[in-house]
Amino acid sequence: MTALIHLATVAATTQSKANPIATLLPIVLIGVVFYFLLIRPQQRRQRAQKEMTSSTEVGDEVVTIGGLFGVVREIDDDSILLEVAPGTELRFLRSAIARKLNVEDEAAPADDEEPEEPEEPEEPEESDEPDAPDGSHDYLEPDEEFGKDKGSGDKP
Repeated sequence: MTALIHLATVAATTQSKANPIATLLPIVLIGVVFYFLLIRPQQRRQRAQKEMTSSTEVGDEVVTIGGLFGVVREIDDDSILLEVAPGTELRFLRSAIARKLNVEDEAAPADDEEPEEPEEPEEPEESDEPDAPDGSHDYLEPDEEFGKDKGSGDKP
């Protein structure tokens, strides 16, 4: 019994030294994962947005971050004048431009494709039964629908 107590006290006093690289490895791996999944893609998006706003020219059709469509009429250092309707011009920051519209973006049918004709809605079929005096058509009260009387309820 004393040997068992002695082994327990020796095991408690001796500390196992862990490799410091093994303790830091999970933290380093989490940092690498954050970089490749969050930071790097965001930097790419910012770079692409900056290139797009710097390449915007007068006459380009653009969409703002608020969803407003317009044609660029004037460009300053940090702002753009958009014509959103004939005779209506609005000034926006360059950073408010979400994207440029290209000819491919617009949903115009190609020359070889014929536009589809809209289908005419089908008219409801006429029934031989006359309408009810109150204007309802074949409507049954819920109790009548399931074969119950209105006054009977669930009680016998």
